[in-house]
Amino acid sequence: MGKILGLGNTHSPPLLLPPGGSMKMFDEALESKNASDFYKNKSNWPLAMLEELGDDHGHASSIAHRNRQIECFKKQREILDEFNPDFVVIFGDDQYENFQEDIIPPFCIFGLDDPFITKPWINARYGKNGNTWNLPNDWELRLRGHREGAKYLATQLLNLDFPIPYAYRLLHQETLPQAFQNTALYLDYELKGFQYPIVPFQINSYGSDVIRTRGRSRAFLFDSIDLDGMPDPPAPSNKMCMDLGEKLAKIILESDYRVALIASASWSHASLSSNSENTIPDHDSDKKLLNALLQGDYDYWRDLSRQTIENAGQHEILNWMPLIGAMSFLNKKPVLQDYVDTYLFQANKVFVSFE
Repeated sequence: MGKILGLGNTHSPPLLLPPGGSMKMFDEALESKNASDFYKNKSNWPLAMLEELGDDHGHASSIAHRNRQIECFKKQREILDEFNPDFVVIFGDDQYENFQEDIIPPFCIFGLDDPFITKPWINARYGKNGNTWNLPNDWELRLRGHREGAKYLATQLLNLDFPIPYAYRLLHQETLPQAFQNTALYLDYELKGFQYPIVPFQINSYGSDVIRTRGRSRAFLFDSIDLDGMPDPPAPSNKMCMDLGEKLAKIILESDYRVALIASASWSHASLSSNSENTIPDHDSDKKLLNALLQGDYDYWRDLSRQTIENAGQHEILNWMPLIGAMSFLNKKPVLQDYVDTYLFQANKVFVSFE
């Protein structure tokens, strides 16, 4: 009989940056095309936002925000080591990295080589601001894949009439998309080595926006994209993602594998949240989602509409939906490590374990 561990965390890019670097992203947000005039005026800021800014332009808050997340990753690594999985499934999105105009699948399982190499900062989009480890941009992160595990999951999903694409190599870049790469890197923040084979499980969380913004915020619209015609097809529904998670839980329990299911995503993204003027995260929506999660009210997650999710900037919450579906099937509630909320640093982060 298989065994399952569930973890929820984030792949937030600012954790790659040198300490204090997160504030630069907020400054850029206030200068973007869709920046809110309301939030450009500090007199409109809530008290908690002003306190986070402090008298040092958010420097101390940025470091505290980072340290809370690092401590959560260390705790999760301890839990992962104690569980000692045969392989780790990471649910993550692709932000116009591996999948582009030639194909945008709703899901894709990757059976990568064991071992394989990825370079976190070879892409100028992530490497231009340096990194917290002071490593060169061509530094290689060595990870392991688990092709047999990926084959098993894909085969059994197809046997359950769930049409799932799979791939054995990356398509448009040699670098693993950040959702998977960063998650493995943060679980090894001290760079001692991440020995567990990973099976990246891509979800098209950005749906209709992934091509028109090329995986960036709605402030970035590209001239080559037709914005007047019918929108691109949407993301898979949260119901579909949770059903997928239930099937995965059943499949793993019927195997001899010990598998860690990891949902990697921040919650409401400031740049995507029309509810909060595309400037700060939607705290109210995130707190409702968190309360339902802690109470085991998984029907609340299943019943959310796509419009509600996207208006709150919670696109990437779809990365969490298969994990929630699996835990619903197993009748498990989470242990909360931390709810790291913020006004200035782009997105709220949630860390939980289902032990």
